[in-house]
Amino acid sequence: MDNHFYYTKIPKSRIATFDVYSVGLLKHHVSALLEFDVTDCRTKLSQLRKSGSNISFNAWLIKAISKALEKHPEASSFLYNKKKLITFKDHNVSFLVEKQLGDQKVPFPMVIDQVNLKSVPDITREIENVKSQKVSEKDIVLDKKSKFIERLYYNLPGFLRKKVWKYIINHPGLAYKKMGNVSITSLGMIGKINGWFIHKSIHPVSFGIGSVIKKPTVVDDVIKIREILNMTVLIDHDVIDGAQMVRFLKELTRNIEMANELS
Repeated sequence: MDNHFYYTKIPKSRIATFDVYSVGLLKHHVSALLEFDVTDCRTKLSQLRKSGSNISFNAWLIKAISKALEKHPEASSFLYNKKKLITFKDHNVSFLVEKQLGDQKVPFPMVIDQVNLKSVPDITREIENVKSQKVSEKDIVLDKKSKFIERLYYNLPGFLRKKVWKYIINHPGLAYKKMGNVSITSLGMIGKINGWFIHKSIHPVSFGIGSVIKKPTVVDDVIKIREILNMTVLIDHDVIDGAQMVRFLKELTRNIEMANELS
């Protein structure tokens, strides 16, 4: 009898995704679904590329996010205990890069250290270098050599793997070193979708970058067609209250819509 189905092997790197999602459900994140007018920044990016500058849209967004966090560092703080927060002076950003693994495309995280000290071209080069890196099932984090104990993680039963993640997030110094204090996922680079996706994260603040869609927008009391970026932001309510969230998001909006770091 003919089979009307087939099996596909799940890449090992996806196991960590399952566990992070499960543990992330325990976090007290507030979700903000936002729209940013990126018309001016995309025009500036186009002009810079024509003049020979190698700058990617995602690298610029990472820098714009980092600049907003410099003014509102509490947004990327970890809960140290019920009475204290721990805030790291630098922003280590976990950024997902899609790589070809066998006959499948699989998302792998890379950690960009000290984004606040790097320029947009520096971040662009770092991402491009990782995109050209060959990967295998032994890789966990791109551009980082996996240790034996980290590779062993994939062979642990599910309840032990979740305990590993809970241990990491309960030890902020380890979490900061291994996964950073900011997470950014850019699904907009895959294709245009007019909407938002609600992701999960174990980071204190994380960003789901959506597509850039042309939409009618009111500018100076006139309706114009503008390029609008959809973005979902998750912020840990345990480390920041609502008023602080709004101030941070206003700063982020200003950085993006005024095309800061591109002048």
